[in-house]
Amino acid sequence: MTQREYDIVVFGATGFTGGLTAEYLAAHVPEGCRWALAGRNTTKLEAVRERLAAIEPSCADLPLVQADVTDPASLARVAESARVVVTTVGPYLEYGEPLVAACAEAGTDYVDLTGEPEFVDRMYLAHHETARRTGARIVHACGFDSIPYDLGVFFTVTQLGEAAKDADVTVRAQIRANAEFSGGTYASALTAFSRARQMAAVAKRRRAAEPWPADRAIHTPLGPPTHDAETGRWLVPMPTLDPQVVGRSAAAMPRYGRRFTYHQAAAMKRLTTLVATGAGLGVVAVAAQIPPLRTALGKLRKPGDGPSAQRRARSWFQVRFTGEAGGERVVTEFAGGDPGYDETAKMLSESALCLAFDDVPQTSGQVTTAVAMGEPLVERLQNAGMRIRVLDE
Repeated sequence: MTQREYDIVVFGATGFTGGLTAEYLAAHVPEGCRWALAGRNTTKLEAVRERLAAIEPSCADLPLVQADVTDPASLARVAESARVVVTTVGPYLEYGEPLVAACAEAGTDYVDLTGEPEFVDRMYLAHHETARRTGARIVHACGFDSIPYDLGVFFTVTQLGEAAKDADVTVRAQIRANAEFSGGTYASALTAFSRARQMAAVAKRRRAAEPWPADRAIHTPLGPPTHDAETGRWLVPMPTLDPQVVGRSAAAMPRYGRRFTYHQAAAMKRLTTLVATGAGLGVVAVAAQIPPLRTALGKLRKPGDGPSAQRRARSWFQVRFTGEAGGERVVTEFAGGDPGYDETAKMLSESALCLAFDDVPQTSGQVTTAVAMGEPLVERLQNAGMRIRVLDE
């Protein structure tokens, strides 16, 4: 791996979030880091490189690699040239597998932004064993899906310390945010709503194939909406990828206790907001089953679209965790700025830098951020300005 031409290759830098990721790396890669941009359109890549040179003059000579998801040979060249490949090209269910396959075969670490459960399960079934054999670490969901939850729970369980050992551990997460969804997240959600049966079938196949600890229990139930007397907010469970990622981290690491339970919900101040949100999701879920309506909904926001820098500067998110084990209780926070774009680009970039340069756990195959990077990535994100901390009650 140390003999590879590049430490990091960013695939999809001409898109909105990919461009933000490239900008973050331009400002934060360590001295001596060898990195490159890859994509289908060389002219557009040159425009991105010119923009990056305004941030860091040395980027004027940044290598450009032509590659296309429809050309497996080009993706193999990208994977074989890099230690870590970063991709922002989604929806991943449509465009993602060829690059995963190339990285798994080449023994190359891979990080993406997907929040698509079906894609993650399909990649496990198709490429996990190859990646284990070659030593590749395939790490999905390295943005707002699902780092704040996966690392937030990891951090919370770490604070419980010895109390969590051989105990029943419960972690509850409450999410608050003021931000716009990214075009990629919106497209992924539409795809998931339209493929509920396929998603359930693939999840069942993965459950049958994936080893699970025989001596420990892991639960990530959705449950009904509830009212939390402590915070005074309505809690609405959301059927996202995040609890699945947390559950897989818990299954892989005994530190999460003998019996681990995780609850995750959006926190809303008013009952009327809860009702309106539920009604809106219901309408979208039904419309996504009807091709003409799904097409019309897809035109409202496309992957690659994004808000202005001014709007992103006003955006924020906070995830509040309450962890309990063995009579001990801890409240923690994972919070930051604009979740769908700026902080997502930061989390994705720092994940790639962590895999490339930090002393991380020895592992391979399809793994979560907590399993692959754990404490080194928590420390990186804290140093990058994200609030990952214990709260005083």
